[in-house]
Amino acid sequence: MLEQIQNLPDRPGVYHYYDAGGHLLYVGKAKSLKKRVKSYFRFTPVLAPNPTLSPRIRKMLGETVSLNYIVVESEHDALILENSLIKQLKPKYNILLRDDKTYPYIYIDRALPFPRFEITRKVITGSSIEYFGPYSVGARDILDSLYDLVPLVQKQSCLAGGKTCLFYQMKQCLGPCEGLVTPEAYADLIDEAKSLIDSKRKLLSRLEARMAFYAESLRFEEAAKLRDRIERIERSEQLSKIDLANAADYDIFAVAHNDKYAAIVRLFMRRGKIVSSAFDTIRAGALFDPGELYERTLLEFYVHDQPPILAPILVADDFETRDWVASALSKHLGRKVQIHVPQRGEKRKVIDTARLNAEELLQKQRHTGAERTAEALQELCGLSAFPERVEVFDNSHLAGVAPVGAMIVAEKGTFLKKAYRHYHLESRDEYAQMREMLTRRIEGFGTNPPPDLWIIDGGRTLLLLATDLLASAGVNLDVIAVSKEKIDAKAHRAKGKAADLIHTFEETLRLPTTDPRLHWVQRLRDEAHRFAITFHKKQREKEAKSSNLLQLKGISEAKVKKLLNHFGTFEAVYAAPEEELAALLNIADAKKIKNSYR
Repeated sequence: MLEQIQNLPDRPGVYHYYDAGGHLLYVGKAKSLKKRVKSYFRFTPVLAPNPTLSPRIRKMLGETVSLNYIVVESEHDALILENSLIKQLKPKYNILLRDDKTYPYIYIDRALPFPRFEITRKVITGSSIEYFGPYSVGARDILDSLYDLVPLVQKQSCLAGGKTCLFYQMKQCLGPCEGLVTPEAYADLIDEAKSLIDSKRKLLSRLEARMAFYAESLRFEEAAKLRDRIERIERSEQLSKIDLANAADYDIFAVAHNDKYAAIVRLFMRRGKIVSSAFDTIRAGALFDPGELYERTLLEFYVHDQPPILAPILVADDFETRDWVASALSKHLGRKVQIHVPQRGEKRKVIDTARLNAEELLQKQRHTGAERTAEALQELCGLSAFPERVEVFDNSHLAGVAPVGAMIVAEKGTFLKKAYRHYHLESRDEYAQMREMLTRRIEGFGTNPPPDLWIIDGGRTLLLLATDLLASAGVNLDVIAVSKEKIDAKAHRAKGKAADLIHTFEETLRLPTTDPRLHWVQRLRDEAHRFAITFHKKQREKEAKSSNLLQLKGISEAKVKKLLNHFGTFEAVYAAPEEELAALLNIADAKKIKNSYR
């Protein structure tokens, strides 16, 4: 490795550290690859980690046996490439954030005579556009409330109709389509709606009054809907009592951590008031680096999608790459980005409040029984990371008909059904189907980062397939598999006879049926199996509906399903003896099917 370090170019780039097994340990960026990588080491009397480095970096270098690098054109390119590679490859010693969602804004175009409030996640061009937000939660609820409480133009199509509609009769609109309200009077309604956006307490008070009216009128369903809406809006209202004397805009970030977890809090201040907040918690440990969490958070938030409002950024702590990140974001967004670390005054009070909320989040983290079980599984299977986010894969087909794949996702012990995915597969055998599905998932790591663990429903052969595919892609990801034990080369699936085996790369484990670690894996496997089977049945039903059998008079969809459930495929149905078809349906139907085939 000494020769590799000595031959590094004096150019911007990204470097990779690998251990003896070829596993990716760390991805870093450098303004000069030569200077940056050399700073990690002392060269006399022998090559060794620099003792002035943090414990985390020294531990990582102690495992490093080789390195690789990519040269880029600029420092900005190095920072962006590093962030992208961390998401795709999941190195052992880098921090990976999966919160790449964009936050919606409410906007209005004041140049229109009768404008409407809308939701956007992108920049809407025009000097007359006014934005409100961003909102981590409740944007749609706030928008719906405006149209419930203020008689604005309710739909985009209303003005085009040129005639008053039901909204006018319900007194939810003043009828600008027929000239029943002037643009000046309508502007007063816009100002009223803006005041509700600016003061969530005022908005909530009016919603609560309407909810009470519905309850007194025995309109309980409408009252319940308002109650739920109020709860969602209140979640973004919790910190709104923090006000500055001036009408300043700031994006505020604060990190807190202990020996197990780290929390990052984001506050969005507009016109001197906190309009919304968001947070993430991750597992940290003793070797955690707060500076890298700030860096990853800022890059994820501002690089993923250009925000309509680019406010000055306040961070609770300084970090090594602060100026570098600010410069890279300025170039990426085409506007000057400032990252400040306030030391005193009102801005410092806001920062302290953000940090206080991050510390409270840490106190709410509890070491649950499920977490202890996952930690025990990590130790049992020799996993490199705690399995906080897990993806489980299964495929389903019937004699090659309607082959489908399924991926379910669990995070912190909870199934994330919005993250589930179906796969339509072309391959006919189970090995090729799993290869096809896993390959497609790996190709999506750039936009949907890898989890902490893959669980494959299958034996050692499929486990080795998954590890080979990941190794070929350079992704650092643990894999285990679960399968039924086999006796005489056949899986015993009869109730009470089939023991589940857990396969790791090194060994096959046969745990007692009462072991909670086995139950943890089985619960995830069974959910993946359920999801795959359900989707497979739907696909078979679709194929049944398009079958030529349905074109035969007297052969209903129910009869086709009955035939498929018995024979498995259409080919088997047509190949079956007429007597067998008659026994399942009747003689007349059997003759129709055989005659149509001939």
